[in-house]
Amino acid sequence: MDKSDISNSEWEVMRIIWTIGETTSSNLIDILSNKMDWSSSTIKTLLARLCKKEFLKVKKDGRRNIYFSAINEQTAYSLSAKRVFERMCCMHYGETIKDIVNSVELSKSDIDTLITLLKSKKKNAPDKVECKCLED
Repeated sequence: MDKSDISNSEWEVMRIIWTIGETTSSNLIDILSNKMDWSSSTIKTLLARLCKKEFLKVKKDGRRNIYFSAINEQTAYSLSAKRVFERMCCMHYGETIKDIVNSVELSKSDIDTLITLLKSKKKNAPDKVECKCLED
């Protein structure tokens, strides 16, 4: 199963787990039923799917299930972003990145890091990115 292939609802569950850490299914049900107005069966289904997709792991504590993340939060975001770029023509990467940078809030530190990275990347960048959509 591709670790970046999860639904918006599953992302919601993961963000909660990354925020609170290791937790019981009953705690997750309390949080998500209030936040999202989901039923306990919906939440249990999402937890089962996330375990199957290897985003979550579960351990038993008596009769309770304790859920915890099986993947680092930033790693999950990076995998998801890379998957988006794998689906598009490489000739549109630059414009898409520009649109993203323009539409999200970034700290001064994030901007400095991006500037440094782009300056370094520019040294070996081609003058024009060629389409690779028809390549094998």
